[in-house]
Amino acid sequence: QVQLVESGGGLVQAGGSLRLSCVVSGSTFSINAIDWYRQPPGKERELVATITSRDNTNYADSVKGRFTISRDNAKNTVYLQMNSLKPEDTAVYYCYLHYGVLDTLRAWGQGTQVTVSS
Repeated sequence: QVQLVESGGGLVQAGGSLRLSCVVSGSTFSINAIDWYRQPPGKERELVATITSRDNTNYADSVKGRFTISRDNAKNTVYLQMNSLKPEDTAVYYCYLHYGVLDTLRAWGQGTQVTVSS
């Protein structure tokens, strides 16, 4: 069974930076991609960034040029570096794992709160 644990959230002023971490444990073979999602207060959960097993990355338009997704395979950890934060980035941030030989398995983390003050 796979577990994902996010950390690194907190309160930051607009223009500041945070780095989120997502540690993957358990059956970590056949990881195909990891996403970061976020859910602002009262809104739907939205995809923020993706990194694939080949280190291809993709970003939502709202975070391009400000956020960077990366991973450290030795530590089974995916990061989301967030710079130039804005109040509209306030949300609970979740990591989401795509895994399994046939890429049919999924897992969510518990989320970490990011609050950006103006």
